[in-house]
Amino acid sequence: MAERFDRIWHNARLATLRGDLPDAGVIERGLVALRDGRIAFVGAQSDFPGNADAAERVDCEGRWITPGLIDCHTHLVYSGNRAHEFELRLQGASYEEIARAGGGIVSTVAATRSASEAELVASALPRLDALIAEGVTTLEVKSGYGLNTATEMRQLSAARTLGRNRPVTIRTTFLGAHALPPEAQGDKDRYIGLVCEEMLPAVAKAGLADAVDAFMEGIAFSGEQTARVFCAAKTLGLPVKLHADQLSNLGGAALAAQFSALSADHLEHTDAAGVAAMARAGTVAVLLPGAFYFIRETNKPPVELLREHRVNIALATDSNPGSSPLTSLLLAMNMGATLFRMTVAECLAGATREAARALGILGEAGTLEAGKWCDLAIWDIERPAELVYRIGFNPLHRRVWRGQ
Repeated sequence: MAERFDRIWHNARLATLRGDLPDAGVIERGLVALRDGRIAFVGAQSDFPGNADAAERVDCEGRWITPGLIDCHTHLVYSGNRAHEFELRLQGASYEEIARAGGGIVSTVAATRSASEAELVASALPRLDALIAEGVTTLEVKSGYGLNTATEMRQLSAARTLGRNRPVTIRTTFLGAHALPPEAQGDKDRYIGLVCEEMLPAVAKAGLADAVDAFMEGIAFSGEQTARVFCAAKTLGLPVKLHADQLSNLGGAALAAQFSALSADHLEHTDAAGVAAMARAGTVAVLLPGAFYFIRETNKPPVELLREHRVNIALATDSNPGSSPLTSLLLAMNMGATLFRMTVAECLAGATREAARALGILGEAGTLEAGKWCDLAIWDIERPAELVYRIGFNPLHRRVWRGQ
């Protein structure tokens, strides 16, 4: 009896991302078959059963198919913008100076606290649509602009609503330890107690978070305070990730590794000991060139060290109002290559396979493999390098999410 599929995409060139770099698992004359929202077959057209039946056949006419893109670090849900602070930075003010003067994250907190969930969803949808239009099928959304229980939960609920309003997979991350709210009056330890004892249990009970994050930095929280948050997260069975070593080296990468974090993100000031610890723990390095560019950082993440220690490297937009108002993962890939000297293959893997690994969902997404969700990006390109090479040009032909 002939095997039956819901749909097949044939006459395609595949970058499966299954193979080791740099070839990215390329199949020149490839075929992808769908059944019940998942990939049922992926491989050479010549290996596909000749008597197989499909409800629909799509001729890709030689186009390239990659896994759907994954943006594994965003702060997509917030209210307002920080264009005024951008002007101040152009006049010479630093990111830290603006934060200490009451701007920065805290200014977005005020706007977000005053917004309803419906307003948060409405303001985030255009940003989400921009990512979807470039082939993004999965993205992470963090909270962190509420800094009180009600608003943090409203942010996370809004993020989940985005996933119901659009054909996209949303992973949510609780980032209560993002900054100190004004009402804390400078008492970081007391606020971290609130995060651990009130906010995090409420978020976990409501099932609103897939992971827990923190901002470990001089203008944010210490290693000891971050460890308290991570211990509370582990008690509740939630994996952790960390904004680490962005503005200084406080040992964030090593702390993330100590807690077997899914990822350590930014890493501009990470040292060799931090990289080695990440390698031992299997923690993914998430590089965020949009923030590096936007705040005019000069210290680059240690890409060569990450390669030497075989740390998996992901790329993301860090889409947020203050330090990376970026809604193009394709541009983030170009920045990863031009600013950090990542290879084309590293950038492609960074926005697919390694991004999935950084979210803990590599078993479901990130590569073209039988059994995974059928999340595809079909491109009008001659070679995959075009996805990294072009600036401000979108060659997406069609996006497929869970087979649709």
